[in-house]
Amino acid sequence: MSDDSNLLSVKDLSIDFLQEKTAVRAVDQVSFDVKKGEVLGIVGESGSGKSVTVTSILKLLPENARYTEGSISFKSEELLSMKEKQLRKLRGNEISMIFQDPMTSLNPVFTVENQLVEAIRLHAKLSRKKARQEAIRLLQIVGIQEPEKRIKLYPHEFSGGMRQRVMIAMAISSSPSLLIADEPTTALDVTVQKQIIDLLKELQQKINTSIIFITHDLEVVADLADRLLIMYGGQIVESGPAKTIFANPLHPYTRLLIEAIPHGNKKSGRLPTIEGNVPSLSEIPQDVCRFKERIPWIPDQAHEINPKLREVEPEHFVRCTCYKHFWMKEAHEKK
Repeated sequence: MSDDSNLLSVKDLSIDFLQEKTAVRAVDQVSFDVKKGEVLGIVGESGSGKSVTVTSILKLLPENARYTEGSISFKSEELLSMKEKQLRKLRGNEISMIFQDPMTSLNPVFTVENQLVEAIRLHAKLSRKKARQEAIRLLQIVGIQEPEKRIKLYPHEFSGGMRQRVMIAMAISSSPSLLIADEPTTALDVTVQKQIIDLLKELQQKINTSIIFITHDLEVVADLADRLLIMYGGQIVESGPAKTIFANPLHPYTRLLIEAIPHGNKKSGRLPTIEGNVPSLSEIPQDVCRFKERIPWIPDQAHEINPKLREVEPEHFVRCTCYKHFWMKEAHEKK
């Protein structure tokens, strides 16, 4: 954690939500680093804890959330002990966030020019004229054609992909050290998804910003992420270099996610699905393998009690010994 190349270090982070005077755990003992210039992908189904984890970095959680344990260090400064005034200077300047639905993030009653110029002037002492010039430059950088004309339009006059490009332009307007992208391609079609991923990859190389990319789809981050965290039930179940995890996925959850990738699956017919659903916060099992109920064909003795992340090869970590006993149900049934 003391590595100078680490821009962000999250250690043993646990977050509870108060529900009718009862505390339920949404994030449980999560630790990870983000190095300077690195792209970290955090992958998991809805309810896995990934969005809560990254939102906690900027302390933007709802009022019923509680940081119960851990630390979040950015450029060697502890964020959890920072006062709101200090955090406001950090948000949008050093750390920027791209949200899932740009239509809810952009104000429909103001033009793109008004909103982008305002964002630029909020973080830089520029005249309105110079801020407008910078806004046009940023729109050009993110691939919007004829930015001088389109900057005058309202958000509803842009396609979903173009609105997301506007949000990216706003996010990079302060040249942040860390860019958090919370499922920015979910509402977009496959072609536009690829364009946004390629854009982020290009921007990361140009401005050397670190990126945390949140998604439920492993395929989306296959060519973008340097490292991956696979989350389930508020815990990290597998982590390591992206190439290593795609070449040698170990945890049953990771293997099933990869098996469900359409063009990554070589079998014909229906794609495999993961049985069951992510448990609600109040139903997450404690002190056992949290994925156990979704792979009932694996014997109980294959799972550890209170499983921990273990390094199974250099920089490759897996939770629970069940990965040693896992087999694909579909493949077994066809024998």
